[in-house]
Amino acid sequence: MNQPLNKPNGTGIMRIVKATKCSWLGFKAAFRHEAAFRQELLLIIIMAPLALLITQHPIQLALLWSSLVFVLFAETANSAIEAVVDRIGLEHHELSGRAKDLGSLMVTLAILIVLIIWGGIIYQNFFS
Repeated sequence: MNQPLNKPNGTGIMRIVKATKCSWLGFKAAFRHEAAFRQELLLIIIMAPLALLITQHPIQLALLWSSLVFVLFAETANSAIEAVVDRIGLEHHELSGRAKDLGSLMVTLAILIVLIIWGGIIYQNFFS
């Protein structure tokens, strides 16, 4: 199938370069405008080295670090949902509230995943 020549994000390596730039702009926006993102990033900066002290296998380290990154993923998605809802309108609407609540739930579930994975690995390595 032929790709259109006028794709806004380009093709090939230029698409990757532009996508990387957009990702960097997204990171800067999340850091600048989202207090929760900054707080979770700080926790990750603290917890990531601690993971090195509690793991006994590289797979455990990958699980611990991945769970931390997943929290940032969820927070970023939540922030994107909130930005779109706020762009549409700031007045109270049942669907807008539901969208924001579901985004918040996404972050809570990501944090629960961290607790389960970290708790399981700590238990396995130190108490079993």
